[in-house]
Amino acid sequence: MPLSAGQQGHGKTPQGSSGSANASPALDWVWKHLRDTPHPQVLDCGPVWQATVDVLLRRKAKIHVADLITPALSGDAAYWDRSGKVAVFRAAKFLEQLPALPADSLSAIFGWHLLDLLPRDALPELMSRWLAGLEPGGVLFCLLREPYLPAGAEMMWWLGSLNVLASDRAGRKAFPYPALSNREMERLAPQASVKTFLTRAGRREVLVIK
Repeated sequence: MPLSAGQQGHGKTPQGSSGSANASPALDWVWKHLRDTPHPQVLDCGPVWQATVDVLLRRKAKIHVADLITPALSGDAAYWDRSGKVAVFRAAKFLEQLPALPADSLSAIFGWHLLDLLPRDALPELMSRWLAGLEPGGVLFCLLREPYLPAGAEMMWWLGSLNVLASDRAGRKAFPYPALSNREMERLAPQASVKTFLTRAGRREVLVIK
């Protein structure tokens, strides 16, 4: 679903938020990289907060919405086959939530913490879909936790400004899967360029440039 001027996201920020906002070297890199793109097309794969919408509309972006974070966090039964001894994640059905956008049409994708919330075997198909949607030179922005950070899966993220990343509370919910390594991230996008920015908060800001 696309958003345009005059349309709204959820709330300004998550209700009762008492989180933080920090300068993001990865976001700074993204917008410098896209400085010659007058009307970037952006796909947001998390809950779309009004603060993010406001920032992107001021940048004259066209915003597409596909909240994959919420069903990933909820463990929605529709995306799991539990008929056997081992539950199997139905990745293809899960990815039906992505909008049917033309290939090579997106300037940027915001994946937030989605790669930390899905089973490993679902990640290649997700990455393939993301990269197919990006235009040449387009950028995927996502976050990866470090192995020593066991909790915080339910944290919400939004744009404080083009180069400021904001979040709510620290979060207590455990991450469901082991942390992805930088090498694993590179293997998920072998034809792309991967840049990793370390933060003091136990998270990596990762860019995948098509």
